[in-house]
Amino acid sequence: MSGFVTFFGLAGAGLIGLGLYGFLAHAHLLRRLLSFNVMGSGVFLMFGAAAARSPALGADAVPQALIITGIVVKLAGTALAVALLVQLARSLGRAALPEDEEGPRA
Repeated sequence: MSGFVTFFGLAGAGLIGLGLYGFLAHAHLLRRLLSFNVMGSGVFLMFGAAAARSPALGADAVPQALIITGIVVKLAGTALAVALLVQLARSLGRAALPEDEEGPRA
């Protein structure tokens, strides 16, 4: 049991790190949104691993309910963010903010 919890905790930490790197490395807003979602998935995975109990006690319903609620809220937030990105891309003609596309400043 402890090996699985450790594995899932480390996998969640890896997803958070990968999402943070993608968020900081890319200027394209859709890639940043996807990276932010990867970070959120890592947080859910770590929360589920931290709430694990022994098999004799059974599953704890409160962390599971919080994770499921978080996934639903994340889905709604992602849909809103994609709609806003589409409107931004239509109005500006590109999917990156102007200050992110400029070259290095002197």
